This record gives sequence, structure tokens and C-alpha cells, in this order.
Amino acid sequence: MAGMMWVWSGLSELQWTQQPPHARPPTGKGRIVRTHLFFQTSSPLSPLGAGGGGSGTIRTANVKRLIVNADDFGLTEKINQAIMEAHDGGLISSTSLLANGQAFDSAVALSRQAPRLGVGVHLNLTEGKPVVPASSIPSLINGQGDFARKPASLWRAMTLGRVSTVHIERELRAQIEKVLAAGIVPTHLDSHKHVHALPVLGSMSIRLASRYGIRAIRRVAEGWSALGYLLGRFPRAKRTILRQRLNSFALAALSRGWRRQLRRAGVVCAEHFYGVTPTGFLDEELLREILRHLPDGVSELMCHPGFVDEALRQTPTRLLEQREVEYQALSQPGIKLLATDLGIELVNYGEL
Repeated sequence: MAGMMWVWSGLSELQWTQQPPHARPPTGKGRIVRTHLFFQTSSPLSPLGAGGGGSGTIRTANVKRLIVNADDFGLTEKINQAIMEAHDGGLISSTSLLANGQAFDSAVALSRQAPRLGVGVHLNLTEGKPVVPASSIPSLINGQGDFARKPASLWRAMTLGRVSTVHIERELRAQIEKVLAAGIVPTHLDSHKHVHALPVLGSMSIRLASRYGIRAIRRVAEGWSALGYLLGRFPRAKRTILRQRLNSFALAALSRGWRRQLRRAGVVCAEHFYGVTPTGFLDEELLREILRHLPDGVSELMCHPGFVDEALRQTPTRLLEQREVEYQALSQPGIKLLATDLGIELVNYGEL
């Protein structure tokens, strides 16, 4: 994607120009099992949901494979509990770990009891305290030593030179290294509020994935978004749903420019992605719709299961009771049976 364009993110506009790739060859750290994969390198990325792929995109012929990834592992003890229960008896096959989460140690201990649960790194630059000393990344934090900006304002500050990319990379490296030091071999990278999809940060994240031997990254390029379905079921939430769909378009436009960098770095991503537009609305009925519409290839479904307690209420998240709705949907025995009946194989990024 060449030139410059304006895209909408949340309530702010973001200006984007293509960045040159800085990725390094893979280091060989970590493990990955390759099964019937090929990389499409001769054509541009097609819209997801239409069978299109692209360089660095994992593709499987005539097979439906689904990564159900629970974000925010390590945020609270009750979120950890919900993720583990929905993995043990439900659809969750993957999760992403907040290195700066208050329940990080608990999440690490629980993950050791679940060898089939893929664990990635949930890079975070927008909430909580950093992993490195606050004094070493002053452009990223406020007077209380917390991350100071939401994604759109973070990007504006970067374009105005108010945030140092050196500080950003220092913190992201520390988060990855903390997960590695805990004995976890990360299956993939993604991020809180999708900050890794922002310009500059996308290139940086791909480069860091390669450097640390992390074989996959989330590409936030939503195809079938269930927009009509959502508007029909939740007419009073029309504004929120449409705003999230606009965010989805913006994130997809940004991450579709990754294909050359992914190829050079030896990093892959799923062919299809779901979860931005339905955030806050995922329940059993919608989950069944997503499963029925799942195309051939490798797909990722982002979700946020959890149990509400005071620790969660003290965080900035807007997803409270909705997390319990998602837990119930993901844990229903009938949902797993439906996935089986539809020929869907549940996998994590490390099993691709």
C-alpha cells in the first residue's frame, strides 16, 4: 500500500505512511510444527473471508482450522480462571499474556497445567504500569508512572515527536523477555487495543517477533464481521457497532501492508480474523453464526472471557459482565459439538 491515506480509529483520525521493513531473519528460537502449509506470494492480499491470503499468511487447503484466542490473560485472577475453564471444557485454544498484568504469576503457573493451550504475548502500551522502570521510558508514562495514552493519542504523539520509538521498543522487548524468562515459549504476538497494528509499531512488532523466534503475529484484518446480523440484533447499539466496524476497516488497512515484511521476517499470521466489530456482543448465538460462516483455512477469533470481581472493576476495561457472557458461550458443550460437526479443528499458533 503506497502513498498516504486517512483512516478512522476510535474517535480520532490517524495519518499513515508506509514504513520500510526492518525485520531480521528468524533466530530459530521456539518450536513450531508445520502441517500442510503454503505461502501465497504471487498476488496481493484479497479481502479476508473471500479465501484470499497473502505473503506470510498461513493457508490450508480444504481444511477449517480455528484459533480461539482469549486476550488479557494475566489481567486478573478471575480472568485467568475463566480462560482456563473455557480451555479445559470449551473452545479456547490460545491466549495472550499481559506481561504487566497484576495476575501475571498466576497466569504463568496455570499455563503450565495446560500443554495444549498456546500462549502468546499481549503487548501493552496503553494501560497499567510498564515492565521497565518508568524513568527509562519517560515519553510513554504520566506522573503516576502509568501508561499515559490510548492508541489514537499514542500515534498522534508519535507523529508529533512526543513519544520516543526507542522507549517503545525498550518496553516491548522487556515484556517479551519477561514472558520468556517465566519459561513460556510464546506462540505469537498480539496487543492490547491492537497497538501493534499502528504504523511504525507494526514493523517493530514483526521485527521483534523474528528476533525472539516468535513465529506468528496477529494480523487485525477482519473480513466477515457479522455487521448486518449485529445491527439487526442490537439496534440500540448501532453507534457502537458502526464505530467498531470503522475501527476494523482502519486496522485492516494498516495490517494489509505487512505482507512483504512478514515474508522477509519469516513470520506468519492467520488467513482470517474475527473479533473487532463484535467486541462487547459475543454470545452463544453470535458464536454459532461465526462458526457456520467460517471459511476454509486458518482463522483466529479474538475473545475476552472472564469473571467479574472488584479487581476487574478497578481496571479501565469497559468489558465487565460481557466477559461472563463470553465465558458461558465459549464453554457450552453444544458449541464444541457444533465445531466438530462443521469439521472445524481447534488449534493454536504453535500447532500450525
